[in-house]
Amino acid sequence: MAGHTENEIVIAAPLDLVWDMTNDIENWPRLFSEYASVEILSRDGDSTTFRLTMHPDENGTVWSWVSERTADRDGLTVRARRVETGPFRYMDIRWEYAQTPDGVRMRWTQDFAMKPDAPVDDAWMTQNINRNSRVQMALIRDRIEQRAREAHTPAAMAD
Repeated sequence: MAGHTENEIVIAAPLDLVWDMTNDIENWPRLFSEYASVEILSRDGDSTTFRLTMHPDENGTVWSWVSERTADRDGLTVRARRVETGPFRYMDIRWEYAQTPDGVRMRWTQDFAMKPDAPVDDAWMTQNINRNSRVQMALIRDRIEQRAREAHTPAAMAD
């Protein structure tokens, strides 16, 4: 059995702002609460290979891995996969963006499978990813909406 998750949120902000902020990989440690650092390893056109390092977990373990991400601005999608899979046999992620009357719908679809010797199974990881995705998406929404409000203040407009 493999794991599959789908999570989405609507962000009340312009599409360009949502796209730019969520695809600015270097700034992910300021956008996501779980990432301590990011290191860009290479860029090739719309593809970026990078190392993500998380803050220590409750046991003091620091998790880090290399991912590859390819953005398709015209198609409003991003495909990503873990290159260094760690406890996963594979991890593929698809980001989709869509303009709605209420803002931009951002959807994350993750397909994965845990290795047989991983400390957790597919079902546990599915629950963990669903729980964490909701937390991170709400945080991202709040940060982007705050940036959108700041861009429309009288002081910002006078610049």
